[in-house]
Amino acid sequence: MDLKLTNKVAIVLAASKGLGKAIAAALSAEGAKVAIGSRDENELNKTAEEIQKLTGNEVIAIPVDVSNAGQVKAFIQKVAEHFGHIDILLNNGGGPPFDKFEKFDDEAWQKAFELTLLSFARTSRLVLPHMQKAGGGRIINIISGSVKSVLANSVLSTSMRMGVVGMAKMMADEFGPYNITVNNIAPGMILTDRLKHTLPTGMNADDALKERAKNIPLGRIGKPGELAALATFLASEQAAYISGTTIQVDGGASRGIF
Repeated sequence: MDLKLTNKVAIVLAASKGLGKAIAAALSAEGAKVAIGSRDENELNKTAEEIQKLTGNEVIAIPVDVSNAGQVKAFIQKVAEHFGHIDILLNNGGGPPFDKFEKFDDEAWQKAFELTLLSFARTSRLVLPHMQKAGGGRIINIISGSVKSVLANSVLSTSMRMGVVGMAKMMADEFGPYNITVNNIAPGMILTDRLKHTLPTGMNADDALKERAKNIPLGRIGKPGELAALATFLASEQAAYISGTTIQVDGGASRGIF
């Protein structure tokens, strides 16, 4: 299937590793010109070189802290100036820490808000004029399966991601006339560094992953590339009639009906 992404310009955030890296690589493989951002400049540059060598398509790396308004504004401006237009925004970011509700003070809540909700709103607002000018676009938010099913100790993440779900519904309604779609992807257990860091200490990693996979109907942990495939499809012309929705990628783990 030709996803018609050749020469489309895509921004992928938190892309030096994990899900962001996998999505950037998948978009580039389909012919998109990709701008990747994260705070780790060295890893970001390595990732850009790796993807460009793999796909043969242009990938630029621009360091950015998504919780810093000035840096984000400069990032978007650099991408627009370099490529001339922006068609796809992939909002992504490291999640806030896990712990019990009673352990988090006002500062922790504020940081979670700035990292996980405000940053998505800010980047979406800044790319909007570019997508309007281009005659359409795709905004895709990577959130969490916790918006569909309770995940222990995820109160900060769940609260902010639920905010993203509501915001995306409103944006889909408002941006529809501009031919801009807005969707969320809610990962379940995908084998990334963030998942590895949640494994119990003192237990073999492979055994811990097998234990985690017992409640997943498909019987295994997901691969970053499997989520990236969905993100790439949502960025395509074929997904033009999908908007305002949240799609889970969890191997069937969620038992919720809706």
